[in-house]
Amino acid sequence: MEWCPKQTKADEKPSADVNMVFVLPSEFRAPQPEELAIAQLDLGPRPIIFEKPKEKSYKHLKGLYLKGFIDGKPVNRMLVDTGAAVNLMPYSVLRRLGRSSADLIKTNVMLNDFNGQPSEAMGVLNVELIVGRKTVPTSFFIVNSKSTYTVLLGRDWIHANCCIPSTMHQYLVQWDGDEVEVVPADDSSEVSVADMNAWDAEGQEPISGIALEDCDRIEATKNGLRLVLSTGLTE
Repeated sequence: MEWCPKQTKADEKPSADVNMVFVLPSEFRAPQPEELAIAQLDLGPRPIIFEKPKEKSYKHLKGLYLKGFIDGKPVNRMLVDTGAAVNLMPYSVLRRLGRSSADLIKTNVMLNDFNGQPSEAMGVLNVELIVGRKTVPTSFFIVNSKSTYTVLLGRDWIHANCCIPSTMHQYLVQWDGDEVEVVPADDSSEVSVADMNAWDAEGQEPISGIALEDCDRIEATKNGLRLVLSTGLTE
């Protein structure tokens, strides 16, 4: 008995298409051209570039003070201090904002001053702080002390605000979303403190025009600032 394929009619269509795929081993393939680098549009946050200040504009000892609004009320002389971990507000400023101790959140946090002396905070005040175009909920530790600033903004606010302060450039750079905003310093505050052990006066041209080569330190007195020479004399 002999097997033969089934005969089909000439006008009969196949019931289904048959597709066959052959996979060629890689060693037998023709070399492919390398992919070219394609420029891509980056819509991420804008970068920040600090330029070198102009000659003599950086020869100062100013801290970085800002203007802003606390719960809608204008406030100046806000000191940005990268050496402080938390934000501080004197009790007298709290009262000027129309608040009292009844508005404070109780806390047992102990704060250390520059001399390492501990002091207990009176409480915590939560406010809306506006600097430039940006509003950041901010918590202040209330302290019963006097100071040259209205509030002190420490690393807690600096990092939460996603900003970079520069005392040398005298401005603060902050990201507002993906946009960059430059907030100039509050130039109404002219407060400078100099420690001659950390400040090398040799070859410097002071703004005051007074030579500091033989100066050992600067002391603040009730009559103003005075220079103490290395010989022990004063000017």
